[in-house]
Amino acid sequence: MHDSDRLLTLCARALEGRPALLQYRSKLEDLDLRQAQATALLALCRAREVPLIINDDVSLAVAIGADGAHVGREDGAVTEARARLGRDSILGVTCYNEFERAVQAVADGADYVAFGAMFPSSTKPAAVSAPVSLVERAVRALPLPVATIGGITLDNAPALVRAGSTLLAVVSDVFDHPDPAGRSARYAELFPVDEQA
Repeated sequence: MHDSDRLLTLCARALEGRPALLQYRSKLEDLDLRQAQATALLALCRAREVPLIINDDVSLAVAIGADGAHVGREDGAVTEARARLGRDSILGVTCYNEFERAVQAVADGADYVAFGAMFPSSTKPAAVSAPVSLVERAVRALPLPVATIGGITLDNAPALVRAGSTLLAVVSDVFDHPDPAGRSARYAELFPVDEQA
């Protein structure tokens, strides 16, 4: 999103709903604009005590002192990301629909793994599909939180929470909603109080 004011306004509203974390995902080619947006988001997140994760850009996460990064297959080795971020930063790894990738991510230093797309997604329409049974398997077998992504709405999110997902990556259903704060809070309510960070 080129409009930094709109981005910051929407994120400030979503942060009022107390999400577990906020992820900055930008494909802008203007690196200075990306850094400026991420830095401003970090200030917002710090004021709300919500961790900021930078998607697909470990260098940017390190440069601004973000709370962590989230990497996919094209973003380099998980071990390299962990080394650059340090042990105290949050590292999430997209595992698509591949259980073995999640097992390797755990061994390589991930703090959480993510599966999806769980449902058809307008944000990533060509994303591979992951079954809910994969989430259940990962929750039983892995010692880390399991995130889910892709087409998540308040209608289908409860099934993911029942399967054991402890993080829901939601874009459109929060940021396209007239009340991002209220919508974000509704997602937080899906989790028992003792599971909320």
